[in-house]
Amino acid sequence: MTENAQFETVLYEVAGKIATITLNRPEQLNTIVPPMPAEVQAAVHRAVRDPAVSVIVVRGAGRSFCAGYNFAGGFHHWDDQLTSDGRWDPGKDFMFATADALSPTQQLMSVWRSPKPVIATVHGWCVGGGSDFALSADLVVASDDAVIGTPYSRMWGCYLSGMWLYRLGLTKAKEYALTGKPLSGKEAAEVGLINQSVPFAELESTVAELAQRLASIPLSQLAAMKLVVNHAYENMGLASTQTLGPILDGLMRNTPDARRFIQLAEEDGVRAVITERDGPFGDYSQAPPELRPNPEHVITP
Repeated sequence: MTENAQFETVLYEVAGKIATITLNRPEQLNTIVPPMPAEVQAAVHRAVRDPAVSVIVVRGAGRSFCAGYNFAGGFHHWDDQLTSDGRWDPGKDFMFATADALSPTQQLMSVWRSPKPVIATVHGWCVGGGSDFALSADLVVASDDAVIGTPYSRMWGCYLSGMWLYRLGLTKAKEYALTGKPLSGKEAAEVGLINQSVPFAELESTVAELAQRLASIPLSQLAAMKLVVNHAYENMGLASTQTLGPILDGLMRNTPDARRFIQLAEEDGVRAVITERDGPFGDYSQAPPELRPNPEHVITP
């Protein structure tokens, strides 16, 4: 059953006990723009309210899961929430970043708060805010050639959900936080960032089998086990991390270096600033073809 009339940027479908939420901006690599975070939250809430649903799957249409927040055109699609009189307003930014009703991070974190387990199906690019979103799911299964990373570690951002920190130990968390270097799906599974990596041809069937396996367990049992694990991490300070991270993200988007970065993106295009940022490291879009996702690996809703 498909119910998409109210959504612009996501697709929502229920089959048996499984609800699937698909990010649906394939031509833009499912980059995050309004109203996507709010629509993800609305779709999650719909699945939570549906007594027939036991498991939620999130995925991306086209050749990527999600390539992060879209900063093409200078990030102006968020101007109402971030600026006053055409200039960055740190007061508005901080309120927007931390209010449950407004914050994109908190809206995407609805997958964490859902009592029903959520599986992320990751392929292609899963970077920046897209990786924060995917890692907020309970289980993450990626294709071997997916690329997962936080290029914003180098410029124009900061960890948002905190999930990179909580899924990795201190040693690896510091390594990836400070370098911003990406991992393939296979590498991410090897270091314990995600649960499993499989060849792309097996990705959707692997997730479907896993979802069916979870759906065979009583929902109250799934919810209880998720609740106790989540609260253990909440007690480690997850909420505090998710308050500090988005505030720092706002500051890091408005340093002199960051303003020059976004000005270059407006004048010369996103490709120009990505080349400048990642070229010295030879990764992400500046990596050789064998270290980038296969563009022929496409998910068709």
